[in-house]
Amino acid sequence: MSEGQDDKSKRQEAMEWVGKAYQLHMKGELVKAIALYTKSIELHPTAEAYTFRGWAHSFGKDFQAAIADCHRAIDLDPEFGNPYNDIGAYYVEQGEPDEAIPWLRMALKAKRYDNYCFPHFNLGRVYEARGEFDKALQHFRSALEENPRYDPAAKSVERVKHKLAARDPEAIL
Repeated sequence: MSEGQDDKSKRQEAMEWVGKAYQLHMKGELVKAIALYTKSIELHPTAEAYTFRGWAHSFGKDFQAAIADCHRAIDLDPEFGNPYNDIGAYYVEQGEPDEAIPWLRMALKAKRYDNYCFPHFNLGRVYEARGEFDKALQHFRSALEENPRYDPAAKSVERVKHKLAARDPEAIL
């Protein structure tokens, strides 16, 4: 087997471990999931394995480990959008919304990302918390444009529209 084929084979096996870890992760079996994400990384490090392991750490509120894993993911694949959004979301969860903004903006610029609704939604959360309702509404609406079935964004649009109307009853929303 050539070196390229061996590398491809290891990556494929590593991603299979990520899939198994993800299943455990979704069942709430975080310790087992983290162990399998780690096994995947040891076999062949990928941005996906680091990002998802970070996400698992965040479920346990270990945001420092989660952010560190996301940085490793970005080092491996700077075009993968998930870790940028996740870092931003972790800062929001820790009550540091200003730290989140640059990461969420980088997620919106990432070329390899399937869920642009999430950084828009998270930016909406940041701006709503800061009382910048116009910006919040813009991002919540952008999240809905990206994913019309994303219910948290739809609810956020309505909530922020009410806040804006309370502030200025003449406003057209």
